[in-house]
Amino acid sequence: MTTTRRQLLRAAGVLAGTMAGARGIFAATQTDGKKYEITRTEAEWQKLLTADEFAVLRQDATERPHSSPLDKEMRSGIYNCAGCALPVFFSEKKFISPTGWPSFWGVIPGAVDEAPDTSADMVRTGISCHRCGGHLGHVFDDGPKPTGLRYCMNGLALGFKLA
Repeated sequence: MTTTRRQLLRAAGVLAGTMAGARGIFAATQTDGKKYEITRTEAEWQKLLTADEFAVLRQDATERPHSSPLDKEMRSGIYNCAGCALPVFFSEKKFISPTGWPSFWGVIPGAVDEAPDTSADMVRTGISCHRCGGHLGHVFDDGPKPTGLRYCMNGLALGFKLA
């Protein structure tokens, strides 16, 4: 029996979920050095965010799969960065992915930055908020048409506003 790329990605997601469950969340320090429109000290971010939001947005952590209510959210609205409220995704581009994280096939143009991420012994593309630099998640090339992309986001990094 041959193994497909999709099966390998699902297996990696299961492994990631197992590891995340054991540790709560994955964490890596955010050190891109870029200047953002909205900047705060670490202490200011810690006052504004919950401990889990801070870990995800400011330390590049990943929440456990299937832990966010936004994973199954399919109402019409806009998804914003939880750190600065910048709109980053329209609900029309959201889809239910078996990965357990909120997933989108497209982003609001100019809302996010992409950068290589080699943490967790993987090579992938990290996605961060263009305005505050908050870590949102990762993008992969195994999504649905029309783009073929899967923006796999942390629910803790997003807010949702009904249309």
